[in-house]
Amino acid sequence: QVQLVESGGGLVQAGGSLRLSCEASGRTFSRYAMGWFRQAPGKEREFVAAVSRSGGSTTSYAEPVKVRFTISRDNGKNTVYLQMNSLKPEDTGVYYCAASSRPWGSSWYKEPEPFDYWGQGTQVTVSS
Repeated sequence: QVQLVESGGGLVQAGGSLRLSCEASGRTFSRYAMGWFRQAPGKEREFVAAVSRSGGSTTSYAEPVKVRFTISRDNGKNTVYLQMNSLKPEDTGVYYCAASSRPWGSSWYKEPEPFDYWGQGTQVTVSS
């Protein structure tokens, strides 16, 4: 069992930055690939970014956030991060982190269904 707790959301003006954190409970954090998803009002949950178990350069990003967002993880701290720069109003939504025990590959991480555990979400609001 893994419990995930997000933090770092808030209200920011367009062009600003936020850093989201997601802390996991337990001693098996390094066994999970981690993802960030977001959901805007009236829309389906969508993929934002994902990182493999070991982290580093093994990452993937949705096209709208490439270059602007960076996902990283610190397995020693059981935490995954999402650095968000040059924020736009369309980035507004509830951001969720998720964990999956699947091996990395075949882009499965771009869909929410393969993820086993989810956090409660943190609200990000970008004003124009």
